[in-house]
Amino acid sequence: MTHALPGYVCPEDGTRADVRTAPWCCPVCAGPWDLDFAPDPQAPLEPASGPNSLWRYASALPLPGAFSVSLAEGHTPLVPLAERVHAKLDFLMPTLSFKDRGAVMLAELARRLAPQRVVADSSGNAGTAFAAYCARAGLQCEVFVPAGTSPGKTDRMRAHGAAVRVVPGGREAAAAAAREAADLPGVFYASHVFNPYFLHGTKTYAYEVWEELGGRLPEVLVLPVGNGTLLLGAALAVRELARRGVRTPALIAVQAEAVAPLAAAFAAGARDAAPVPQRATSAEGIAIPAPPRARQVLAAVRASGGTFLTVSDARLHEARRDLARRGLFVEPTAAACWAAVGPGAPGDPLAGRTAVLPLCGAGAPSGPTA
Repeated sequence: MTHALPGYVCPEDGTRADVRTAPWCCPVCAGPWDLDFAPDPQAPLEPASGPNSLWRYASALPLPGAFSVSLAEGHTPLVPLAERVHAKLDFLMPTLSFKDRGAVMLAELARRLAPQRVVADSSGNAGTAFAAYCARAGLQCEVFVPAGTSPGKTDRMRAHGAAVRVVPGGREAAAAAAREAADLPGVFYASHVFNPYFLHGTKTYAYEVWEELGGRLPEVLVLPVGNGTLLLGAALAVRELARRGVRTPALIAVQAEAVAPLAAAFAAGARDAAPVPQRATSAEGIAIPAPPRARQVLAAVRASGGTFLTVSDARLHEARRDLARRGLFVEPTAAACWAAVGPGAPGDPLAGRTAVLPLCGAGAPSGPTA
């Protein structure tokens, strides 16, 4: 029932808005929304009694009542990579990336709001996820992608029934085009950056780690960061689980060396990140020059006692080959965390602590390993 949906709140100026009538961003500062929601720490959290999907954490999710949109997403396995280090295989999601976690939440939200159409912007994986889940929900979907997006990914979006709009320029140009469309009446903007319901989907990553480790979290969560949606979701879950007495881990954020505005800001002790040039990198999924939630990402990492690491493309390719030789074939971006903390990584970033890292996206079936 839409009247029970938690509303939006701006983290910068406190502006509040009803989810049914709100613009896609804060009308005062034009920044992304947060959600006016915190699960009751006394409410039973018994995932084993729920469905074999992320909806098993329904009591911690902001969409009340029965859900109807699902492809059995979530509940992905943990496998050991090294002593005290596990990988979570989120590339085993229905559309082969962790973006399913947030996409299913936004598709269920949109289904309840019943817009005329859903628009999204993406460089690949998010667009594929939105196309699939909108198809599942019976919603008309339009995805704006930057020129140069993998034909394999745009073909998959179209296969799910989405209209794909190729926008000249890079990732920011595609986002601008989608936001222009989002301002029209009857349009729901399924933004994995601006809409906080997406973050409450990605937080299930950390809830699953907690469940899979027998009701605890590792000492470190290593997470790739571009826009920071997986890290911010994990930080949400960590805070919520802390209210249930669970020990909190440090968050280690990993960026591509070529495009690392957040790592630079963290090193400088800055509260916000200055935009950086868009440079070529194999880790295109995290190559975001000006992340809108930069302040929140920096604050979350600092509050956890964590840090930022960067990886070169050469190191990324080494890590990807190493993962493939361990039976795990992932896209380049998905190898970033292993590149940062795995064999051959400079220093000793984990310092012997237990850690979990995600393998976020599957490698193309016929793609090279380097």
